[in-house]
Amino acid sequence: MIHSIRYGLAVNYAGMMCMAIAINLLPVFLTTISHEFGGVQGLTNEQLGRLAGITFVGLVGGILVTGPLADRWGAKLFAIAGNGLIILGLIGLGMSPDYGSVCIAVFVMGLGAGILDMVLSPIVCALQPHRRTSAMNWLHSFYCTGAVITVLLSALALKLEVGWRPLSLALALLPALVMAAFAFMEIPNLVTAGTERLRLRELIKIRFFHVALLAIFFGGAAELGLAQWLPAYAETTLGFSKWTSGLSLLFFSLAMTIGRISVGLLGNRVNPYTILLLCCGGSVFLFLGCSFAPWPGVALAACMLVGITGSCLWPSTLGVAADHFPRGGASMFGFLAAFGNFGGVFMPWMVGVIADNSNLRWGLGSATLCPLFMIFLLLWMRKQEKEHRVAGSTVL
Repeated sequence: MIHSIRYGLAVNYAGMMCMAIAINLLPVFLTTISHEFGGVQGLTNEQLGRLAGITFVGLVGGILVTGPLADRWGAKLFAIAGNGLIILGLIGLGMSPDYGSVCIAVFVMGLGAGILDMVLSPIVCALQPHRRTSAMNWLHSFYCTGAVITVLLSALALKLEVGWRPLSLALALLPALVMAAFAFMEIPNLVTAGTERLRLRELIKIRFFHVALLAIFFGGAAELGLAQWLPAYAETTLGFSKWTSGLSLLFFSLAMTIGRISVGLLGNRVNPYTILLLCCGGSVFLFLGCSFAPWPGVALAACMLVGITGSCLWPSTLGVAADHFPRGGASMFGFLAAFGNFGGVFMPWMVGVIADNSNLRWGLGSATLCPLFMIFLLLWMRKQEKEHRVAGSTVL
């Protein structure tokens, strides 16, 4: 077994890139899949939104089923299984003969991504217990890096008319390599040595945890509601070409990478609640620009800049929760990730429903409520943290 912290971080960062492949491959090809499986009229917006929803149903299922088990059986088994399911999903997607087969393939990929989402965060927090918020932003920046690479390869496949099937099969190579790397990795204990894990039945009775779950729900909804629809929105509503529309998601993901690395570099020098509140306010402003700016170029630029302001909402919420509950273990991370991904299930589908009844501008405009609601939740959480410090209370 390999005990190196650098090796462990590198393998987990690569695992996060595999998760990004599972989540970000499909959006670039939504219009292509619509025309291939929907006939002359194409699939409806609800059917396209359903694909994203099915992906995240699988993802949430993977988190909820395996989260508590990782505390008992260890994280390695699930890290290997998650990559294996992503491999199966990519192969199934590349060989799908109809819309139903695509639904099954994206569910399997989502299931694998959910298992990885459940185990990677607590492993990295265990590797870097004294800088959890920074560590979470570094880890999740590699999700964005994986998304950039996935979207770039997808856009090139569209440009060169290679097709999405060969690309799906080729991308299965990375999770195969990561699965092998996890087999040789020594996984640390997910709870600080000398302490007892905070049981899930105790954790779910605490109000701070309830609010953190809602906050990460809105953080996930804000990020994924836009990311899953951006290429289709740029092409069908703003009037850009398939190539430019595909690149818009690439630049959105690149902006998220920059944002998360920047927060990671800040470390503990800036209060994470300050960063979160500033980013929520910026996201509200930019979402309005995405949806209602009268100039297509300005609207598309606002869509991509949301990548910066929305980048830290998910990982920094994980970080502040981990700091508040250092004995939470994998179960805590599993519940937080599940609620974040519930936002990923709900918002892409809701955007599609609103678009079918109005248009995509109003569909994306509805996502403005996510960072707005999150502001009020974060203000309450910050107040509770201050009261803990003033009272000299210890976190759980």
